[in-house]
Amino acid sequence: MTATLRDAAGPGGDVVAAGIGGTVSRLLDVRPADPGRFAALCGLALRDNPRRAHLVVSRVLGKHVPVPPADVIAAADALGDEVAALLGGRTPGLVVGYCETATGLGHAVAARLGAPALSTTRRVHPGVPVAAAFEEEHSHAVAHALQPAGAVSLDAPGPLVLVDDELTSGRTVLNTVAELQARWPRERYVVATLLDARPPAARAAFAERAAELGVRVDVAAVLGTSLDLPDDVLSRAAAARAALPAAAPPPSGAPGAVRVHAGLWPAGAPTTARHGLTAAGTAALQRAAAEAAAALAPALAGSRGVLVLGTEELMYAPTVLAAALAGRLAGVPVTTQSTTRSPVHAADDPGYALRRSLAFPAPDEPSRTSLVHNLADPAAVPAGRWSDLRADDVVVVVDAPAADAAPLAEALRPFAGRAVHLVPVPLSEPAP
Repeated sequence: MTATLRDAAGPGGDVVAAGIGGTVSRLLDVRPADPGRFAALCGLALRDNPRRAHLVVSRVLGKHVPVPPADVIAAADALGDEVAALLGGRTPGLVVGYCETATGLGHAVAARLGAPALSTTRRVHPGVPVAAAFEEEHSHAVAHALQPAGAVSLDAPGPLVLVDDELTSGRTVLNTVAELQARWPRERYVVATLLDARPPAARAAFAERAAELGVRVDVAAVLGTSLDLPDDVLSRAAAARAALPAAAPPPSGAPGAVRVHAGLWPAGAPTTARHGLTAAGTAALQRAAAEAAAALAPALAGSRGVLVLGTEELMYAPTVLAAALAGRLAGVPVTTQSTTRSPVHAADDPGYALRRSLAFPAPDEPSRTSLVHNLADPAAVPAGRWSDLRADDVVVVVDAPAADAAPLAEALRPFAGRAVHLVPVPLSEPAP
């Protein structure tokens, strides 16, 4: 299986402004080598980060923008099939997704391959040893850890797959390989990514570093391309932020109600791969999501649109829940995305990937700000294919007590035409 990407290039191969990447491409003079396929998979936005100019916004990840859950799963399946082709059908010993953006993607790839899943985390469990910790040099939140427990271990035999949403240099994944190889050596790693955007020099440096480590490191990608960045891209980004319009204004209509749906998630069922899940554990999670969807669907009947919102690292379970709801709510558009720690510049421009941002106290750590991008005014006429998708009902899946998620629910009320549905699920705990 391979991903099918629609051509979104205009005459001459330039990304059209309506392709939600054209504005940044023009302001920064950033040119993808394969503009049509790039625009079909991604958009571009500006970061609020002095170390990096732009953010690649995936159309299929279910993070920064609302996406039909079937599209999220299909993209992960396509990536899993690329990995399988590299490995000749051999099942990996472990699949690791990077937090927070690729936790759902990594878990979905593991599900496709029938392999154990694990994700890095920034929510370190005090009762579980930290097996390894990593620094992500360019990130807004640099530290994350691996805390496997139970039947999932970093010394599992067989190839290890590292999953991230995009690969721009490869430094982070090779730092991970170096750390893991020093303690749990193996013969082979696969780096799996939706977008491999390494320029030629970075690809050469990647190959050289892997050779120095003395281990085979292959790269599997749905799309391989490169982004040509001008030398003054950081100063261009600062000027671009000043040139763009303000973020979209908040909705002016009556806010929706808040409904708490406690106890929907079956007791004892897993919710994430934060401490590792076997293939059987992932199947148990999928069954739990189907059961929760069956209980929740009657409250969503008659909706003109449902957005299922995961919370930061909690991405895979909400995506599976959204897919189960889509199967039960015939004719109702269902999309999924997630809150994030990532600060991104928002601008109400039809050729820009992120139209608005909403900030609120993080449910798991109220002293810290979390965000959700691209929520639509439920009373507005949609202005784009996916960057303005209205929702009558917003379903928030959160692994924190309902009281701790109340500020998030309150912030979401203006974006729900009918109601915000708060679905607390258990915090991921190590398997006994």
